[in-house]
Amino acid sequence: MGSVILYKEGEIILKTLIIYSSSHGTTEKAAQILSEQLQGEVELINLKKLSNPKLTNYDSVIIGSSIYAGSTKSRVKQFLKQNQAELLSKGLGLFLCCMFEGDKAVSQFEATYSKELRDHSRAKGLFGGEFLISKMNFLERQIVKKVAGVTSDVSQLNLNEIRLFAEKFNQAVTP
Repeated sequence: MGSVILYKEGEIILKTLIIYSSSHGTTEKAAQILSEQLQGEVELINLKKLSNPKLTNYDSVIIGSSIYAGSTKSRVKQFLKQNQAELLSKGLGLFLCCMFEGDKAVSQFEATYSKELRDHSRAKGLFGGEFLISKMNFLERQIVKKVAGVTSDVSQLNLNEIRLFAEKFNQAVTP
C-alpha cells in the first residue's frame, strides 16, 4: 500500500492517526499530549466515538489503550483484530496506560498487542496511569480501594516516557 504524503511549501507532511480508548480520560490525555509532540499532521480518534476508523489516508498509526479492571479495552482488542494486516503496512506505534510498572506492565503490554504488531512497531511506550476516583462510579471506587488501597485521585502519568516515545517515533517516520 502506498503512503499518503502531502506537500506544504516544499515540505513533506506525514499524516499520523492516534487511535485510543479510554475509560476515565487518562489514555485520552496521554494521546493528546503525545499528539502535540509529533511531527506532521496528527488526528486523534476515540474508539468510543468511531469504532472502526479508516486507515487508508494515514502514513502512520499509533494505538493507545488502558488497562481497565485488569484487561485491555474490548474496543481496542476488536480494532486490532479487524485491522492487523493494514496496521502492518503502516508506520506503527503502540502505547499502554496502566498503573503497574516493570515486568507486570510489560506483561500487560504483551497481552494487549500481538508479537507481530510489537515487532513491527517503531515506538513502544508504557506511559503510566491514573486512578481518577472522582470519575469512577461507586462499584469502581470500591474495587480500586480494595485492590489498590486508593481513595483519592492518583496520577502516575509519565510525561518523560511520552516525550521519549514521540522522539523515537518522529525519528522513525522522518522521510
